[in-house]
Amino acid sequence: MPRKLDLAAAFASFDETWSPRLAARVDDYDVRLVKLEGEFVWHSHEREDELFLVVAGRLLLRFRDHEEELGPGELIVVPCGIEHLPVALEPTQVVLFERSSVVNTGSAGGERTRAARPLG
Repeated sequence: MPRKLDLAAAFASFDETWSPRLAARVDDYDVRLVKLEGEFVWHSHEREDELFLVVAGRLLLRFRDHEEELGPGELIVVPCGIEHLPVALEPTQVVLFERSSVVNTGSAGGERTRAARPLG
């Protein structure tokens, strides 16, 4: 049975940064919620595009040839194979829409790799 999700309550239910939470599944895609603070790691996703929708805060996405700054209500799609570095300019809340197979650190791997965990 379909149920609505209150994004504010969902974001309030966890504190950990750079650790995505699974909010919903749409076919073979995940809707993931993540809190960001500071700089992540340079990485790319070989086969998957990644959508970032900023709910609160400010997100800078660095690319090798330019940067894009996003505020609340703004989104960007990073196509597969494009190396990027997310930087939260302040505590930031983001909705990610990506294939369920996406690993948060993509090609970089390493200690910041986190599987999406269920909310709650």
